[in-house]
Amino acid sequence: MLLVIDIGNTNVHMGLWTANSWALNWRARTVADKMPDEYAVLLRNFLNSADVGWKALTGVIIGSVVPPLTATFSELIERYIGIEPIVVTHKLDTGVKVAIDQPEQAGADRIINAAAVVALYPKKPAIVIDFGTATTFDVVSADGAYCGGAISPGIGVAHDALVSRAARLHKVDLQPPPDPIGGNTIHAMQSGIFWGYVALIEGLIKRIKTAMVSNGYAHTEADILVIATGGLSALIQSHTDCIHTIAPELTLDGLRIIYERQKK
Repeated sequence: MLLVIDIGNTNVHMGLWTANSWALNWRARTVADKMPDEYAVLLRNFLNSADVGWKALTGVIIGSVVPPLTATFSELIERYIGIEPIVVTHKLDTGVKVAIDQPEQAGADRIINAAAVVALYPKKPAIVIDFGTATTFDVVSADGAYCGGAISPGIGVAHDALVSRAARLHKVDLQPPPDPIGGNTIHAMQSGIFWGYVALIEGLIKRIKTAMVSNGYAHTEADILVIATGGLSALIQSHTDCIHTIAPELTLDGLRIIYERQKK
């Protein structure tokens, strides 16, 4: 069994791959100063819920954007499972050429998503939108290179920042209001945050597609596949036609693909 661990700024997403399918996946809150033994208890409980013990795990791969937790989980895996995990960096053979100015600055999550696209959608230029703490737009060229992209504040971050800086505004549900013209404060905030965010997605996709063609990453804009992953991907897709497909497990699949590549 393969354990994959995706460590993000908000959540730690773990998946168990066996018999060519995802048997289980779990999420836990990211706590940067939590000790290896504390996360070990959490992971053991997850595994026990599926009647899986430490010894059933034959491989582990980690993708992390939180450096302290990279070390935490590496220590956990070595101590409790007794194997050395693979940690994704720009130096690893992922099947993706990291074609940006400073490859060492490429986030592991972005490399992992690109690796998944190259393997699952071969020779297809693509834009991957990952809805997380930040919303990232990753460009994959037709020849399988990661070419960079864009990073914007996640919708939750934007919402929290607005509420924290405005004395009379309070938290609202992140969903579209009945009308773009808000008739009250709650609906006005929902309109600005939700529809403003949809407009951000649509505007950036349009500009990125144009740049991909002009830079030779795609022949035409019609060739470019737009893939979304992350918590709000389905909600956003239901309110715009610029996202072609949803891939909820894209990052987990990318980790699995990179792991299998190392074993080959």
